[in-house]
Amino acid sequence: MRITMIGSGYVGLVSGACFSDFGHDVVCVDKDASKIEALEAGRMPIYEPGLEQLVATNVAAGRLTFTTDLKSAVAGADAVFIAVGTPSRRGDGHADLTYVFDATREIAEAVTGPAVVVTKSTVPVGTGDKVEAILREVRPEVDVQVVSNPEFLREGAAIGDFKRPDRIVIGTDNERARGVMRAIYRPLYLNESPILFTGRRTSELIKYAANAFLATKITFINEIADLCEAVGANVQDVSRGIGLDNRIGKKFLHAGPGYGGSCFPKDTLALLKTGEDYEAPLRIVEAVVQVNDSRKRAMGRKVIRALAGDTNAAAREETRGKTVAVLGLTFKPNTDDMRDAPSIAIIQTLQDAGITVRAHDPEGMEAARRVMPGIDYRTDAYDAAAGADAVVIVTEWDTYRALDLKRLKAAMSGDVMVDLRNVYPPADAEAAGFRYSSIGRVAPKG
Repeated sequence: MRITMIGSGYVGLVSGACFSDFGHDVVCVDKDASKIEALEAGRMPIYEPGLEQLVATNVAAGRLTFTTDLKSAVAGADAVFIAVGTPSRRGDGHADLTYVFDATREIAEAVTGPAVVVTKSTVPVGTGDKVEAILREVRPEVDVQVVSNPEFLREGAAIGDFKRPDRIVIGTDNERARGVMRAIYRPLYLNESPILFTGRRTSELIKYAANAFLATKITFINEIADLCEAVGANVQDVSRGIGLDNRIGKKFLHAGPGYGGSCFPKDTLALLKTGEDYEAPLRIVEAVVQVNDSRKRAMGRKVIRALAGDTNAAAREETRGKTVAVLGLTFKPNTDDMRDAPSIAIIQTLQDAGITVRAHDPEGMEAARRVMPGIDYRTDAYDAAAGADAVVIVTEWDTYRALDLKRLKAAMSGDVMVDLRNVYPPADAEAAGFRYSSIGRVAPKG
């Protein structure tokens, strides 16, 4: 099959590389000439494990190419995927579909024969109808079918998710379009990956509903962690206890500083807006968004309390002028994505309290510098901790899971460790000389 991928960002590049690895001929298109130039030179615009090698292999095989010329890429294609950004719109939180509709108009001008146009971008319910209307208006004489095919890729594990998916969702009622999509995904179908054919609007809603539900699980266990701290329970044991129930499941039940990234924050907001537009309010999702937003700042205040050794305002004032080493900046490990990362709000809270912040991240420091230029970025965890009064683990990178705690403590001026990912057993940190604080694991009060 001849596939054109409009957009060479995270979703478009990963999807295009994987499709080419299935044996399809794929052209990835992007307006950013510098990005295309870098890709042709083998330089990836994002960090994703295994992506550079996957791209190199398929470029060498002649199955994967890159271009800024959308017209030539679309001409003769069997399927054209729209994989452009849909960021939250300022003011109301709705998904900004400007790039989707702009791409649609360009596709309409370029298409030369029967084709399937596939929305891979995460879009609100009804977007496919609007895409179809644009195509019909511009090129009524051409047989172009519009399909919804949402992505379910986790950053840091995207290639595995694409090649071994839990499910493939395809939204269309047109039999020709179904045939094209079956041919595209045939390698996965032969591996017995379940393909769910639905109506287009149903497919669009599935992605939002899935992300909102996962965001709800994360936020739920974070609130349970707060309760654990208040009553003297252990949130990790609570997570195991409820996760062993097959109706609940163990995934997304790890307490932490809140969710971030490119999907959950914008998708929950877009789903709320859709509910408002259709007079079907989503009160649970609304609470999830509010709780998650407030939690990130609360984690900054948690660090301040641990550093002060007290909870009253006078003690917190004593933290002004202190230095805190922040380990982990990206919203999760194995990515360089800083979008809505909890570290941003945490660091802002610390800086607002007059605290100097040093930071390290294995892959995210270049992106972090664009978001937070006023930070002292260090070469590794020990360098960040040198002379610091406290160290905070914000992102659970593997490199932070086996730190020499005694060496870390010896490098510091203070003795506070705040582990926002529960990486270390409290006894290990305390044995190394730390005053240790974590999430949902404290002794009973009183």
